[in-house]
Amino acid sequence: MSQYIDIGTLEDIPQRGARVVRTPEGEIAVFRTADDQIFAIDEWLPGKAGPLSNGIQHGTCVTDPMRNWVFDLRSGVAQGADDGHLRVWDLYLQDGRIFLTSEVLGAARVTS
Repeated sequence: MSQYIDIGTLEDIPQRGARVVRTPEGEIAVFRTADDQIFAIDEWLPGKAGPLSNGIQHGTCVTDPMRNWVFDLRSGVAQGADDGHLRVWDLYLQDGRIFLTSEVLGAARVTS
């Protein structure tokens, strides 16, 4: 079973906005949609896209601000003719707090 770490509150992220979490596994963009869904994906597609947290969010997709590529926040897959895939990270919302999988800690992960 996965363990999770508390990364802040839903209110820390504006609706249709994002915040970046820096981890040993790299930078992760955590998005909040207009209807308060939350998603976590890699901030960068190596050598191609990003920073996605600065992109334009529409529904459950985000448009990369540098190349206009569109990524699905649920799957991390580039849409249309674009080619690429970002890691999607497991997270959940409980009592207004956001919990992100401890897998983002990589080798530094503490187990109990």
